[in-house]
This record gives sequence, C-alpha cells and structure tokens, in this order.
Amino acid sequence: MEDELWPQAYRVVCAEGKRQTAGTRKAYADRVIVLTLLWAALHDRPISWACGVKHWIGCGRGRRPRRLPSAATMSRRLRTVGVLGLLERVLARLGGRVPPSLVRRVDGKPLPVGGFSKDRDARRGQAVDHKARGYKLFLVWGAGVVPDAWTPGPMNAAEPRVAARDLIPRLSGGGYVLGDGQYDSNPLHAVCDARGFQLVAPRKQPGAGLGHCAHEPGRLRSVALLETPTPGPLPPATPTPFARALYERRGDIERDLGGWCSFGGGLQPLPSWVRTPHRVAYWTAAKLAINGLRLCHLRGIAA
Repeated sequence: MEDELWPQAYRVVCAEGKRQTAGTRKAYADRVIVLTLLWAALHDRPISWACGVKHWIGCGRGRRPRRLPSAATMSRRLRTVGVLGLLERVLARLGGRVPPSLVRRVDGKPLPVGGFSKDRDARRGQAVDHKARGYKLFLVWGAGVVPDAWTPGPMNAAEPRVAARDLIPRLSGGGYVLGDGQYDSNPLHAVCDARGFQLVAPRKQPGAGLGHCAHEPGRLRSVALLETPTPGPLPPATPTPFARALYERRGDIERDLGGWCSFGGGLQPLPSWVRTPHRVAYWTAAKLAINGLRLCHLRGIAA
C-alpha cells in the first residue's frame, strides 16, 4: 500500500504547497512539515522517527524532502497556521474529487487512550457500549473519500451539540442528514432546517406521544417519515419503502469508518505519542488524508 499511496501523497502535498502565498522565509517549507507528518502516520511511527533520513528507505527516488526537520521543529511548526492550512487544503482537494451527496450521515468515533495516561485533556465518556477515557471524532460523511465536515473533541462531549455547533453549519447544498437515535434533538433539527437539510433520526421510543412542548418542524417531519406505516397487511410499525431505503443508508458510515481502520496506515487506536487535543487533531487529519488517497486509488479517481 505504501508504494501506491506515497507517490500520490507527495504529488498532492507539493501541488498544494506551491499554491501558498509567499510569506516569511522559513528554513523548512510547510510542505516539508506535512510530508514528514504523513510519512510518520503512514507507518504508524512517532514523528521523531520520520525525522531520520535512514527511515525514508523505500519512499522512491525524488519523493523525499532534501532536508528533514528536527523533532523540535516539527513540534513547533505543526501548530502554525501555514502548516495546518496546507493540511486542510489537501483534505479539501481530496473532498472535491467527488460531487456532494444528497444523503449524508452523522456519527462519532471514540478515540480512547490508556487508563494510565497522564493526558489531562482526555475525558471519560460513552464509547459505544461502555465508558472510556480519551477523545472522540465527530464527523458528517457523504459519498466522498473524506468526510464533508469533521472535528475532534473530548469523549464526554454530546454528539448532537457538537453536530449543531461545529458540523452542520459547515455543510452546504441541502439534502438529508441521517443519524441514530441520540441525534433526535430539537436544537439540532433547528440548525439542520436553517441550512436546508432534513435530519432523519429515530426517536428513542417510536410511537410514543410528543408531549406538550413545541417541536421543530424538521423533527415532526422526521417522525412522520420514520413512523408512518405502510398501507396494507404489513405490521403497523413498518415505515414506507422510501423511508426504509433512505434510513438503511445510515449504516454506510459504519462501513466507511470500518474501512478507514482496516488497512496498514489507517486509523488505529491512538498511539502513546498522540496525546493532547492539537496532536490528536493533526494525527487524525493525516490519517484522513491517507485514507482519502487510498479510496481515490481504489475508485480510480485522480487525486
């Protein structure tokens, strides 16, 4: 996989790096910092490992920076606007290779850390069916090779609140957003309505009353869509064929996340050198870029 992905990664980063506006002269260009980060993430090694020339054997002729930065330089430069902006443009370039989808899915992926970790920013929260300590990746994914919107956060952050504050406002084009039962939230429905999206999320107790409080129109539409029975001899709880076919696509995000974690260089449990929010953010961004390049290769899309 390295032989197939690294030439694409090198070409994409260098192409986006050349588009940067000239600023103050630096000992190492922003593209060198991003390439070093990606080389470490591709091999699941610490960034200090990628700072050694002897560890770049196999990268291919002409596909290694002429000079490599030190670990201290990497630590400092990975917090700068130029480097983070270049990494964001790489992801935007990959995301633009596939047209926006009418149906998108929203979910969260736990990123736990060890129980004895000294990371003060790691929080204890719900990780699928158990409690864990660490971080969580919140994302909306359509049909592209990278998520349409994503953000890391603490494990104990409420997924509907993060989606309403940080994810849905970054989407455009309108359509459907599919979520599980915990996303059935009036505030989130309000944000989706304002952006031209219909959130479809089942209630925790389908068929129950709506109480006496006012509900967002989008939430009422979601209830009607998922709980309107099919006419005929089918059980009363069976929704219409359109609603069933639409909501079945929510499971696509589980397959997207599973594929992201199932190849060499993909997202694995956070290693011991990835702690504190800013390191989790750029490590996750690097893994998203690597997975995006992999999907471009598999789908025959030019990155």
